[in-house]
Amino acid sequence: MPYPEINWLAIIIAAVVPMVVGALWYSPMVFAKKWMALIGKTEEEIKKGANPAAMYGVSFVAALVMAYVMNYFVHHTMSLTFIQGMKIGFALWLGLVVTTNLATVTFEFRPKGLYYINMAYNLVCMLIMGGILAEWK
Repeated sequence: MPYPEINWLAIIIAAVVPMVVGALWYSPMVFAKKWMALIGKTEEEIKKGANPAAMYGVSFVAALVMAYVMNYFVHHTMSLTFIQGMKIGFALWLGLVVTTNLATVTFEFRPKGLYYINMAYNLVCMLIMGGILAEWK
């Protein structure tokens, strides 16, 4: 089946969603303190070891790939509304993200709370991304 015409602007905007949601989600207003406690790091340790340009660059490329692939599924299923796109985002989240990350958390003995924070973040991002990709013709 041929790949539909690609709306690169929609894909780029969808890829920005995880950056914006993440800035809020992992901020002190929401989950920063709990997240840092669960990963066993302090704010100072994170800042000391951080290269923000590299971290945000890698994150954006990953989000761009995710948006590109999600765009395929949104168009392949002929999703045309925001809600239909959200359903695709939910299905991809549940079937691929939740399952693969659960195995990782289980075998690496990571805290379940960390899993819940990260999975909820991914859910919000993928719902919005799917909606954008379906709605934006």
